[in-house]
Amino acid sequence: MNKRWKCTVCGYIHDGKNPPDVCPVCGANKYQFILYEKLPDALEKRLKEAFAGESKAHVRNLAFGRKAEEDGFPQIARLFRAVAEAERVHADEYLKYLEGVIGETENNLKAAFESEIKAKTEVYPALIQEAFALKREDVAFSFSRSRDVEERHAKLYKDALEALVADRTMDYYVCQVCGYVFEGDLPEECPVCLTKKENFQKVV
Repeated sequence: MNKRWKCTVCGYIHDGKNPPDVCPVCGANKYQFILYEKLPDALEKRLKEAFAGESKAHVRNLAFGRKAEEDGFPQIARLFRAVAEAERVHADEYLKYLEGVIGETENNLKAAFESEIKAKTEVYPALIQEAFALKREDVAFSFSRSRDVEERHAKLYKDALEALVADRTMDYYVCQVCGYVFEGDLPEECPVCLTKKENFQKVV
């Protein structure tokens, strides 16, 4: 019985018992094809867990690499960065299976906007409240800064949707202390964490 296979590189759909060895459109190999059908709920849940785990491992190993570099172990730092990159590859692979996660760019911007709004209005308020209840004001303030930055991200996604229609380009800068994202002319200090503009990094 034939199945439908989707190339995760170019979107080509193949009908057959197995995926083709090579995509006839973009040349991707058969391991970059996935079954073009909805995942069982239990398996989708596991893939989301695996994606989250690999994403965390990626970020954690990059941090380990920076520390190894600071401590004078460049070889160990390279190892951590190499493993971090491998974890990123794993996360990217799992993301391909998650139905509806990646669509057309306009739809991705809308989904990202909705995700940021949900984080601001539903996720972070509960985290902040719990941190205060446990008498960890420092953690609560950290969550609060993240909440405020999520609101900024939502605005940026909305602006980007408008820019997409108007075909405008913008430069972005990220505060390396709290993650606030700036566009255009930079202020002298971050409006969330008050760090100086020297701590803003341009995204290229």
